[in-house]
Amino acid sequence: MILSNPFFLVIVTVCIFVAIRVALYKTGLVFLVKKWWRRFEDCFHVYQSFKVPEFNESMQENQLYGRVTDYLNSLTSIEDSDFTNLVTGKKPNEIVLKLDRNQTIEDDFLGAKVLWETGASTDSTSRSLVLKVRKADKRRILRPYLQHIHVVADELEQKKRDLRLFMNVEAPNRAWRAVPFTHPSTLETITMEADLKSKVKSDLESFLKARQYYHRLGRVWKRSFLLYGPSGTGKSSFVAAMANFLNYDVYDLDLSRVKDDSELKTLLLQTTTKSVIVIEDLDRYLAEKSTGLSFSGISNFMDGLLNSCCAEERVMVFTMNSKDHVDPAFLRPGRIDVHIHFPLCDFGAFKNLATSYLGVKEHKLFSQVEEIFLSGSSLSPAEIGELMIANRNSPSRAIKSVITALQTDGDGRGVGMFGRRVGFDVGSRKSGDEMVEPGGVFCGEGGHTVRDFRKLYGFLRMKSNRSSNSQSFDAGSANRDG
Repeated sequence: MILSNPFFLVIVTVCIFVAIRVALYKTGLVFLVKKWWRRFEDCFHVYQSFKVPEFNESMQENQLYGRVTDYLNSLTSIEDSDFTNLVTGKKPNEIVLKLDRNQTIEDDFLGAKVLWETGASTDSTSRSLVLKVRKADKRRILRPYLQHIHVVADELEQKKRDLRLFMNVEAPNRAWRAVPFTHPSTLETITMEADLKSKVKSDLESFLKARQYYHRLGRVWKRSFLLYGPSGTGKSSFVAAMANFLNYDVYDLDLSRVKDDSELKTLLLQTTTKSVIVIEDLDRYLAEKSTGLSFSGISNFMDGLLNSCCAEERVMVFTMNSKDHVDPAFLRPGRIDVHIHFPLCDFGAFKNLATSYLGVKEHKLFSQVEEIFLSGSSLSPAEIGELMIANRNSPSRAIKSVITALQTDGDGRGVGMFGRRVGFDVGSRKSGDEMVEPGGVFCGEGGHTVRDFRKLYGFLRMKSNRSSNSQSFDAGSANRDG
C-alpha cells in the first residue's frame, strides 16, 4: 500500500537521485560521465583540424605557436584537465599552470565549442598544437576566434613585460637612457576623490580599447593630459600611477637638455609604442626659455605632422604649476585632451591622507583641523604626508603636528578652496570660462574657482583698506580742526 502511494514514490526517487549525485561527485565518476557524454555527442559532429607547429619549414620559430600557448595557459578550463604542469612564475611565490603533451583543452567562443590538442610533430623533436572546430561553426567563428587569440595574447604579453623609465641625455649621442621603472604608485594608492579617480580610470580603459575607433575617425590613437597645480600636490605620482595602470614605459623628456627643434623630433622618433611621454614644468620652461627650441617646435611636438605619424599608442602628459600665463594655443583641444587640476589639500583630502597614512577614519581632533582649513589655511599633500609618516606610530601626535604646520606655514594658502578638490575636464574653454567638451559631454569643473575667490578676497581687502584709510583721513582732519 505504501508503494502505491505516489508521494512516497517521488520521495524515494529524489533520494536515489541525490545519492547517485553524491556518489558521482565523491568518487569522481561525474567527470568520467561528462567525458563519455562529450565523446558520444562528438560522434554526431564532423570536426576540421588546423595544425600550429612550433617551427615552420625553415626551422624558424612560429610566433603563432607561442601566442596560442600563452592564450591556452590563461584559460580557466586548463584547471579542469585530467593533468597539467605546475611551474614557478616570474613573480615571487607565483605558481602557474602549463600545458603538457597529449593534453586536450576545451574552449568556448561565440557559443561554439573548440578543442585544442597538444602533442609532438612528426619528427618528434618539436611540438605542435591542433585546433579542432566543428565544420558547421568554421565559417562563423574561425577568423574572429584567431583574432581573439591575438588580442588576448597581446594583453598577456603587455602584462608580463618589465617597465622601463627613459631619460634623454646630452653627450655623446644625445639619445634615451633607460633604467627599470619600479615606482610603486597606483591609481588605488594615490589620494584623489573617488568620483574623479573613477573618471580617470574609465578614460584610460576606454583609450586602451579604442584603436579601431580612432582609426575609423582618421585620428592618431593617442591621448594627452595636462596636470596643473602647486608643487607637492601629487602630479608626478599620478603619472607613475597612470604608467602602472596602462603597463606603459615612461619617457621623461627634459627640454633644457634638447639642443634644437630637430633634436626634439629625433627624440620623438626614438620613442616606442605603449609609452607615456612626460614633460614636467612646461609653464616654467616657456617662461624661462633659454635653449634653441622654438615655441613652434614645442607645439608641433605636441600636435604636429610628425606627432601624427609617430605618436601612435602613446599617452602624452604635461605638468604645470599654473596654466594662467601659458599661451592658449598650447592648451587647445588636440594638443591637450584632458585637464586635471591638483590643488592644495582641503579637509576631505586630509581625511583621505589620514586614512591611508595613519589608518584613522575619525578622530577627536578632526573638528579642529576642519576649522583651520575653513579659515583659509592649507598645505600640499606631500607636506601633510611627510608629517604623518614621521609620526605614524602616534595618530594623535601626527594630527597635532599637521595642525601646528597649518597654523604656521599654511596660513592663507588655501583661500578660496571650496567645491570640488580636483577638476577633471575635457576640451577647451569658451568665453566666460565655460567648460565644454568638443563632443558635448560635461566632465567636471575647471581650475578657475580658486583664482576667482582670490580675486574676490583681494577686492574685499582693498575695499577694507580704503575704508580704513578714509576713516583715518577723517580722524586726522578732525584733529586738525580741533
